[in-house]
Amino acid sequence: MTVNKPNKQADARAKEQVDPSASPDRKTLLEETLRRRIISMELPPGGVIDELSLSKEFGLSRPPVRELMRELAAEGYIELEANRPARVSSMNYQSMRSFFQAAPLIYIATTQLAATHATPADIENLQAIQNNFKDAMERNDTIERVHYNDLFHFEIGKIARNAYLMPSLRRLLIDHARLGNTFYRSPTTDDMKSDMEKAVQQHDQIINAIANHDADAAAELIREHWELSRRRMAEYVMPDGVEIPLSF
Repeated sequence: MTVNKPNKQADARAKEQVDPSASPDRKTLLEETLRRRIISMELPPGGVIDELSLSKEFGLSRPPVRELMRELAAEGYIELEANRPARVSSMNYQSMRSFFQAAPLIYIATTQLAATHATPADIENLQAIQNNFKDAMERNDTIERVHYNDLFHFEIGKIARNAYLMPSLRRLLIDHARLGNTFYRSPTTDDMKSDMEKAVQQHDQIINAIANHDADAAAELIREHWELSRRRMAEYVMPDGVEIPLSF
């Protein structure tokens, strides 16, 4: 007679599949909340993510939370290592160098493809996001402004309809949003306000170029748009030095 031994791993997988606490609504809410907390820097780069606290906060058992951690790790939001707690993806010199090298390539490629593939429904969705972006700008809401800017460029990536570019774009936007939430919190100057107004105008122009299927114009506009962000980021990282008069 053959006795089947309990398979603990199989039991765990089965439990995860039928776990009644893993309702789509609660899991989706956790996913959206974690994304927001990461790109808003509420959860700082390299910070530990407490799975137990999240389980209690959202009324979920550990398996669906761990499953979500794996999904977010695949997208680049968090880092997973064996026998260590999940951590928010780090931002260091090398990652920032890679970011600035890759950003113009990915933004231009996705925007040109979007201009090729866009449908009227795509333009309508993109315009709706732009309207929310403008509203956040008028309210001077940094968190929402960065959030809708992120959605704007992600929507362009969706319109591009290229499965090879989307993972790179998603990863790029994570750090772009985190940088945006950092440097836009610095004191607002007239020069910064002018740049922000220009960014709104550039979004409108990009929408028009995509709607008109003008890939060359879309590429040039997104290049100028990126340069505006790059310059502002560079100014934040490398501010003017404080001049102190010397007396002898």
